[in-house]
Amino acid sequence: MVPELGQIALMLALCLALAQCFFGFVGAQRRDAVWMSVVRPAATAQFLFVGVAFVVLAVSFLRDDFSLRYVAENSNTALPWPYKIAAVWGAHEGSLLLWTMILAIWTVAVASFSRRLPLEFVARVLAVMGLVSIGFLTFMLSVSDPFTRLLPPPLQGRDLNPLLQDPGMVGHPPMLYMGYVGLSVAFAFAVAALLGGKMDSTWARWSKPWTIVAWLFLTLGITLGSWWSYYVLGWGGWWFWDPVENASFMPWLAATALIHSLSVTEKRGTFKSWTALLAITAFSLSLLGTFLVRSGILISVHSFASDPRRGIFVLVLIAILSGGALTLYSWRAHKLVSEQGFKPLSRETFLLLNNVFLVVAAAAILLGTLYPLIIAALGLGQISVGPPYFNSVFAPLIIPLILLMGIGPYVYWKFDNVRRLVKQLRWIVVVAIAACIVAAIAVWGQAPVFTVVGIVTGLWLLVGVAAIPVVRWRRHLPFSRGVLGMIFAHLGIAFVVLGVFVTTSLSMAKDVTLAQGGSTVLHGYRFSFDGMTQVTGPNYKGVQARIVVTRDGKPITVMYPEKLVYVEQQSDSTKAAIDPGLFHDLYVALGQPVGDNEWSMRFQYKPFVRFIWLGGLVMVLGGLLAASDRRYRKEVRVRNADLAGASLAADKN
Repeated sequence: MVPELGQIALMLALCLALAQCFFGFVGAQRRDAVWMSVVRPAATAQFLFVGVAFVVLAVSFLRDDFSLRYVAENSNTALPWPYKIAAVWGAHEGSLLLWTMILAIWTVAVASFSRRLPLEFVARVLAVMGLVSIGFLTFMLSVSDPFTRLLPPPLQGRDLNPLLQDPGMVGHPPMLYMGYVGLSVAFAFAVAALLGGKMDSTWARWSKPWTIVAWLFLTLGITLGSWWSYYVLGWGGWWFWDPVENASFMPWLAATALIHSLSVTEKRGTFKSWTALLAITAFSLSLLGTFLVRSGILISVHSFASDPRRGIFVLVLIAILSGGALTLYSWRAHKLVSEQGFKPLSRETFLLLNNVFLVVAAAAILLGTLYPLIIAALGLGQISVGPPYFNSVFAPLIIPLILLMGIGPYVYWKFDNVRRLVKQLRWIVVVAIAACIVAAIAVWGQAPVFTVVGIVTGLWLLVGVAAIPVVRWRRHLPFSRGVLGMIFAHLGIAFVVLGVFVTTSLSMAKDVTLAQGGSTVLHGYRFSFDGMTQVTGPNYKGVQARIVVTRDGKPITVMYPEKLVYVEQQSDSTKAAIDPGLFHDLYVALGQPVGDNEWSMRFQYKPFVRFIWLGGLVMVLGGLLAASDRRYRKEVRVRNADLAGASLAADKN
């Protein structure tokens, strides 16, 4: 009866989400402190019951309870226990439970860490998050129940998808979902502020740290996913513009624009319309990603479901949440008037251009992702939109954005002077130009002109960001965690840009067929096939090649690529061998056997590919520093004291 406890826990969580939503909205509207005081305990209890359901499902996997259909379809007695945990979210029903669990975590975090905020505002925020919980709990209990019984139970399960039996899949989905679902907090703060009619700098200050935390989790999730794609799929790529990859990248672009817009609203009281609309858009794109993954309209290694009912349910949920929020936005738009203006040469202008470029880039990706689906739905045939479209559209938008990023931090708020700005940037420009000339000479003739432009752009940003501490030190300006976070985040972007442009154009690959004792040469490295051995695991068997790598006759390393066959599903998997380095990787993947003792193999030389993931981690560090800035906690305390004093004065009058 243990799985039934999971179902009961989800039903009770749904009841608590209904109470959280009702008492939050109605209590705030009536300004009834008693009703609003119910919201926090309801959010905490909902978290506990969803947690019980999640633990029940995890225990069912660990106990090999194949009487549950979901466990029987995604596990096996021979599956190692870490992958049994990963199997909890390895398919549709479990991943939806993980989504709901993470939403409950974010909800209880807001309830716990917002005690210094006005009760009426918090009640509305938690009510909006309760409404989102109602949608996903109803979705799960109606058409995506992970606790459906399978009777009679099979003696053995079907096993987890071999591609998901990897340490990266233990961490990638939870991190990605923490980012996806975390954007619901920014969404809830925006809707609560619109309902209250108070879209001021105080609201932006409250919302910004939550948005940064969601952004850093989304950044980490995308980084882990890119790394997983690189070393598990065996093709040596780090991004393929897969529709489901795009579904995570579009919210990231919107969230990045939202963070910058929140900064302007917090400091200057402007960009209120931008900020509210971006908060709604970022979470709406997260919901769109959920639809793409679970509707069955996509064929992807990342997609889960093929039941049309699930897609329709998510579309209805998007219509209610996003449509309702946009309707509210249009109703309150006349109140989103900026308090102050700014001159054309000002930091506000640079941040406005930043938002425009990011939003247009997200829109271009959205068009390329949805256009084939729309054409197919209209019965106009099948078309494919792949990397050539996305590369040709995305890169021209990002390059000018990177150029602006190198200048923006040096520009004053409200207005600035051209002469002062040129004077401050002159040595930075000289150093950047020198570095760019050296880099351009180094790669000229080896890469397209556009790649040279991209590398030069990345170096410009790198030099510009590296000079910020020097300039601030000379001007005796403080180094808050927020400033350090901005520096590291922009530094991470520079690393990613350099890694992307260099590895995309200067990588080398060679497909050959080798027999034992054979060898091939790539970029000065000799790869010698030294034989094959059998390997056996708990639920797989396969072969492992021994590849000896030398350069100019000197030994470099020995690499061991594998080709595995998972017994239960009889599906094979490629385990690439990688010799990592900061400035280049050597990459070997086994293909299929060709004749007697011959194997097809793919050898690759990947320069600067590690800069992509290094940049992602540096951005995460920047997010951690920015989110932990003390001024958010300090100013919340000050604001709370001001509100308490105003309330006391009103009572006396």
